[in-house]
Amino acid sequence: MKTTHPDRMRRRLARRALTLPLPLALVLATGLALPAPSGRAAPPALPAGGDSLALERRVKAAFLYKFLGYAEFPAQAFADPAAPLSIAVVGSEEMATELARIASGRTVGGRPILVRSMREQDAVPPVHLLFVAGTDTERAGRVLRAAAAAMLTVTECDGGLRHGSIINFRIVDERVRFDVSLDAAEKKNVKLSSRLLTVANRVQKGGA
Repeated sequence: MKTTHPDRMRRRLARRALTLPLPLALVLATGLALPAPSGRAAPPALPAGGDSLALERRVKAAFLYKFLGYAEFPAQAFADPAAPLSIAVVGSEEMATELARIASGRTVGGRPILVRSMREQDAVPPVHLLFVAGTDTERAGRVLRAAAAAMLTVTECDGGLRHGSIINFRIVDERVRFDVSLDAAEKKNVKLSSRLLTVANRVQKGGA
């Protein structure tokens, strides 16, 4: 009988994490691994009704947490080897709370994670990840322009990439997916893992 090594099995399970919605995605999230491009199952659809918004928020929070593990920031982005990874959430205290809950007690690359909730009118300090909540495209553009020092920028509005966001969440067939702009990442000097790109809904480069 063929046996599977426990570590190999854990890696297989972890590779499925990014395509699964919560609660199962949260169970696997701590592995910080991405699925292989072939043979991945589509995430189940979001439920109808009020529960869909809460589930969508939880799924996106899990994605945001895992994005950190697949982004390489320049060395000067950290004051010292023990400096935390900083996240700012603009426009959604609920998302900031959920993300802080997921990140609590966990580290990425040996660094703790600091999450702060901010309003649009607040001056966003230099952070490693900025999430601009909401579907107002013009508002997202204003926040991104004002937060020029933010590195990995993530939005959830139509046309988010056109306003300079690196990653933009989309709902495709009632599932949470995301598009990526490699040009925006290059401008921010953020390197994204090829494993992240393989599970993106769309990867944009050169204005395509």
